[in-house]
Amino acid sequence: MDNIYDFDVKMTNGEMKSLKDYEGKILLIVNTASKCGLTPQFKGLQELYDTYKEKGLEILGFPCSQFNNQEFSNIEETTEFCQLNYGVTFPILAKIDVNGDNADPLFKFLKEKKKGTLSKSIKWNFTKFLVDRNGEVIERYAPTTSPEKIEEDIIKLIG
Repeated sequence: MDNIYDFDVKMTNGEMKSLKDYEGKILLIVNTASKCGLTPQFKGLQELYDTYKEKGLEILGFPCSQFNNQEFSNIEETTEFCQLNYGVTFPILAKIDVNGDNADPLFKFLKEKKKGTLSKSIKWNFTKFLVDRNGEVIERYAPTTSPEKIEEDIIKLIG
């Protein structure tokens, strides 16, 4: 796989969606968790989405329970929680693993393109990857990097 558009992701209803559908968009891809100390970042992510969606930003949230089991086991609970508590309208996809033998192929690709500070592994919930309109992985952000701190990079990609 050479490009982000080569991947399909599973939606919450179990259907597959091609990332080719997002070709020409700026993507912010995030591994999320509903019961994490960083969960309030959903608010900032939604604010970015509201502000820049019309200019080509898409945010894709991938729930993950690999870090202290901080995600609901039922995906409907996850999506309801995000909508009710943070007004999330950007796509929340099916729950995945981001590390290990069962890591989602998309996240294997993202980690290969942008390694973390000390390793490729994702260390915690809310690791974020910024992808440009050509499908190139531009940046990886630490879990503690707030969505507001990513805004400047998004503005640069919007042009």
